[in-house]
Amino acid sequence: MSVSFPKPLTDKEEKYYISLWENGDENAKNILIERNLRLVAHIAKKYTSNNHTMDDFISIGTIGLIKAVSTYSSGKSTRLATYAAKCIENEILMSMRSSKKTSSEVSINLPIGTDKDGNEISLNDILGTDPDAVVDDINMKIQVQDMVKALDRVLTEREKKVIIHRYGILGANPRTQREVASYLGISRSYVSRIEKKALEKLRTALNY
Repeated sequence: MSVSFPKPLTDKEEKYYISLWENGDENAKNILIERNLRLVAHIAKKYTSNNHTMDDFISIGTIGLIKAVSTYSSGKSTRLATYAAKCIENEILMSMRSSKKTSSEVSINLPIGTDKDGNEISLNDILGTDPDAVVDDINMKIQVQDMVKALDRVLTEREKKVIIHRYGILGANPRTQREVASYLGISRSYVSRIEKKALEKLRTALNY
């Protein structure tokens, strides 16, 4: 499938939209995602094989891109593209590893870095983006809207609260596990278990 991706942002444009996004501008977040889709395609192409199509890896890699934009901080010493490339590549690698194993214990929570609060990032689905903006621009299989719907469809109320407040979905502010634990009045280890179970449910529901 031939897809025309938007031009990458200049350094000045990137800083501008990051500043807007850090102040809660969802449209700026969408622009940061859309204008880095070419990076997803570039990385996905490296892993395309007989067993995995480029479309598959673009879908998976875009989850990593959304996660990168959601957790990036202007205080980092690297540009967003450098940070995003690591998240995209790790998302693809983790997906490849999990597809080779049948155990439900497969590493969807292996650490791949830390977010701007210093909290460990695992192979998680960061869902806080406008689905239509992403799907329309890349014209691919990425059905982010289904992820948002899956929150209500497959998660318990407590699991939903943990995911929403952990990753800043649906207008909430992203929080560390400790902050979520304090907010919900439960232990951090319990939040971790709930988060892990909820992410497994979401990945199963979305076939990732």
